[in-house]
Amino acid sequence: MTTSTPEAARDYAIAMHGDQTYGTHPYVHHLDAVVALLQPYGETARVVGYLHDVVEDTDATVSDVQERFGDLVARCVSLLTDAPGANRKERKAKTYAAMAQVTGDEELALVVKAADRLANVRACVADGHRQLWDTYRGEQATFRAAAFRKGQCDPLWGELDELLLEWRAS
Repeated sequence: MTTSTPEAARDYAIAMHGDQTYGTHPYVHHLDAVVALLQPYGETARVVGYLHDVVEDTDATVSDVQERFGDLVARCVSLLTDAPGANRKERKAKTYAAMAQVTGDEELALVVKAADRLANVRACVADGHRQLWDTYRGEQATFRAAAFRKGQCDPLWGELDELLLEWRAS
């Protein structure tokens, strides 16, 4: 039985992430930040937003997500889960290559990924994490080439591009 609501996804994500943290905050702090950015993009986007890291960072499987939240949500979470690789560069290269091929309803994953990256970059700036910001800035051209679709979530991309222009910690 599927219970594909943002509230159910949030509860499941909190349970699965357990005591993981995002910096000094409980992990749900990051998930809530991503989902807040997804508000204009609909309920399914918010469900995927809460679940975007569960397969990558917990014991959850794509099958678990599919059983609980349905096929589209599971396909999107699968796309958002980095492929195995020896290091970040290798994992991201595989993930971005897959994202570049996405069409149709699975493009929802790209909106969630843009929101995830924007939330991460906002946190880097707010918390003064220059090294991670440099990583995101270095990946931006490749990430944008893979995940950007004109007219899909342009406000998210506009802010992300702006934040990555130059370092200005708050």
